[in-house]
Amino acid sequence: MNKYEVIIYWSDDDEAYIAEIPELPGCVADGETYFEALKNVEVITQEWIETAQKLGRDIPQPKGRLLYA
Repeated sequence: MNKYEVIIYWSDDDEAYIAEIPELPGCVADGETYFEALKNVEVITQEWIETAQKLGRDIPQPKGRLLYA
């Protein structure tokens, strides 16, 4: 499991749960259930990191819980 903060919420527009990793731009997945969205974002996170490595891009270190206003 990754150590990045995951935000999961229900989207009426998509009729699915959406899981986002705020520290990794564009790292978003969905699922019919909360747990499916969480599982899918784990896969997408690994793919995001692998792609960034191949492209020589910086990979942000997990900061843990982020604070929002």
